[in-house]
Amino acid sequence: MSLTEMTGTEIDNYAPDFELPGVDGEVHHLARYLETFKVVCVIFLSNQCPEVDLYIERIKQLQKDFQNQGVIIIGMNANDGTISPTESFEKMKEFADKNQLNFPYIRDVTQDVAESFGVDKTPEAFLLDREGKLRYRGQIDDNVNQPEAVKVAYLHQAIAQLLQDEVVTLSHTKVVGCSIKWRRSTINNE
Repeated sequence: MSLTEMTGTEIDNYAPDFELPGVDGEVHHLARYLETFKVVCVIFLSNQCPEVDLYIERIKQLQKDFQNQGVIIIGMNANDGTISPTESFEKMKEFADKNQLNFPYIRDVTQDVAESFGVDKTPEAFLLDREGKLRYRGQIDDNVNQPEAVKVAYLHQAIAQLLQDEVVTLSHTKVVGCSIKWRRSTINNE
C-alpha cells in the first residue's frame, strides 16, 4: 500500500479517541492515556494470527524497555468474533493470560476505532505523540520470522525519536500479517 492508498488516520493528524473495555475488566480511554503518557502506541492484534504470535514477545519487550520513560502500548482486537469465534472477548482473555501480556488488551467490538485508524492487518502499530497525533504507522520491525536478524526496529526507532522530541524519520512501513476480520454487512448478504 502506498501512502496515497492509505486509508484512515493520516500521519500528523489526530487519532480517533476511544473508550473501550479491556480484558482486565477496566474501561480504557485514549484521552486518559494521553494525559499520563508521552507516547501511546496502539497495536492491533489477533488471537490467532501467526505474525502476532511471532511478534508478541517483541511487543512485550518494547513495553518493558520503555515503560519507565512515559510510553504505553495498548493492544486492540477489532476482529469480528461472530465470523471468527477465536477472536471473542473470552478468547482475548485466554490470549492475554497465556502470553502474560504486560500491556492492556482491549476490544473494539463495533470496529469503529479500527475503521477510523484505517487498520489493514494484524499486527499493525499506530504510534501517537502526547497530543494524540499519529507519528508512525506500520510494522514492528523488518523481520517477522527471525528476531535475531532484525536490521531495522521501526517501532523502537520511532518511539525513541518521539521521546527525544525529534521528527519520526520513517513514518510509514508496509505491514505483513493477517487481514482484519470485518463484520459482514447485512446489505451484502441479502
